[in-house]
Amino acid sequence: MAIVMQMHWPEVSREQYEEVRRSVNWENEQPDGGLVHVAWFGADGFHVFDVWQSQEQFQNFVQHRLTPGTQRAGLTTAPNVRFDDAHAMFVADAVTASPSTR
Repeated sequence: MAIVMQMHWPEVSREQYEEVRRSVNWENEQPDGGLVHVAWFGADGFHVFDVWQSQEQFQNFVQHRLTPGTQRAGLTTAPNVRFDDAHAMFVADAVTASPSTR
């Protein structure tokens, strides 16, 4: 079964996230093992909820793609990351959403 990765990174701004998103380009060059990515900004900062086929595939993505992208964006802190085994998963067909233009 897949793993769930939960990340909280309070220091990340919207601008930095969007810079990393463009630079790493995971939406067009999908990482091996990445299944679902949801990001949001709450009252306590930036959050990510991902589903991966394995923790090793996530770590490989972090090492080879995400970390270089966050460094280019000027991020110097590390996120709080937690992993859990997924129990059940449902993903609707081809659901994609971009930031709103409110």
